Amino acid sequence: MDWPSLLILMNMRLVYFIVVALLSFICPGHAEEGKVLKMLFVGNSITKHGPAAKIGWEGNWGMAASAEEKDYVHLVVEAVTKKRGAKPEVLVSNVADYERNYETFDVVTKLKPQADFAADIVVIAIGENVPALKTEDSKTKFKESVTKLMKLLKASPGTQLYVRSCFWADQAKDTALREACAVAGGVFIDIGTLAKDEANYARSERKIEHEGVARHPGDKGMQAIADAISASMAGGLK
Repeated sequence: MDWPSLLILMNMRLVYFIVVALLSFICPGHAEEGKVLKMLFVGNSITKHGPAAKIGWEGNWGMAASAEEKDYVHLVVEAVTKKRGAKPEVLVSNVADYERNYETFDVVTKLKPQADFAADIVVIAIGENVPALKTEDSKTKFKESVTKLMKLLKASPGTQLYVRSCFWADQAKDTALREACAVAGGVFIDIGTLAKDEANYARSERKIEHEGVARHPGDKGMQAIADAISASMAGGLK
């Protein structure tokens, strides 16, 4: 190849890289071509609760949003979709049994499908069903258990982990969650002030006979939870 032709080729390559760089700068929110983001949500009834006639709950989404698209999971997914320009693959799991039995619950076996999902982003929203941590021993055991859970679901060093505090603030539980989150290399999201605002409860939005359902977050509360989570993960989305 002669020298003029070599210069032309080099200039063409330079122009190509400049164009690619400019497109990346102009359109940072678009997902990498061919890569589908995988998101795992692990929680309790606030995350997802199937129909339960005995308590008057007919939904199959986060209690007590008025519709599926208004629970915090779907609101976060919607925000991520808009940010990246592509809808993620999502797995939502209710692990209330783990909360109630964290000392004996076999996370490796029973949460294998969730671990095998190998999520890029993991959102953990638990604690409300954990029995009161009244002793130092119980606090230590819960912290150790939930640390194991977080490490299991954080499939790789590149997996982003977000851990939300309890909707009904609980100092002992939230401290354990915060400390476990730090050990696992995650981001802790404190939503402890939300339950202090009556407007965030479903009972403030519509009449609900069952008190247990009524004291769950309503549409406004769900939006507030989603906003807190979305804000925390905004900088890490690719």
